[in-house]
Parts: sequence; structure tokens; C-alpha cells
Amino acid sequence: MKTVPIEDATLDRCVDEAQRERVILTRNGHPIALVVGVDGLDEEQIRLGSSPEFWELIEKSRGQKTISRDELERRLALNP
Repeated sequence: MKTVPIEDATLDRCVDEAQRERVILTRNGHPIALVVGVDGLDEEQIRLGSSPEFWELIEKSRGQKTISRDELERRLALNP
């Protein structure tokens, strides 16, 4: 991450640098904003990436029991 004092920051500079790494803007040495580049992402990716509800759903699904691909294929073969 790059740290830039707000007094030295320009919007163009922050946006350009944020495409490579996150930029922390500071005022009097204290963080006040984080600039994150989103070049290459579509609007849906950006919305989901910042959605607490989406991440709660992901965490919940990660906690669920899973099966291997071999097991899935075996089950599908038994139930045509």
C-alpha cells in the first residue's frame, strides 16, 4: 500500500496509483481515506465486493459440508 498526504494528493495521481496498489490518504499523519482501483472489474463485481450481505452468504456457504467430485459423479450415476 502506498501512503500519500492529502496535501500532496491529486485525484489523477491517486486514481492512477490505485490501479497498481491501494492508496491511503492521510491528514496530519492519520489515515482518512482508502483509494482502491477497480479497472478491469464490471459494476456487478464492484457492488458484490463491497456488499456485507454477499460476504455473509459466502462465509455461510464456506461452512457447509462439501463432497468430492468423485462422490458427486457416483451419486449422479446412481440417480439417472
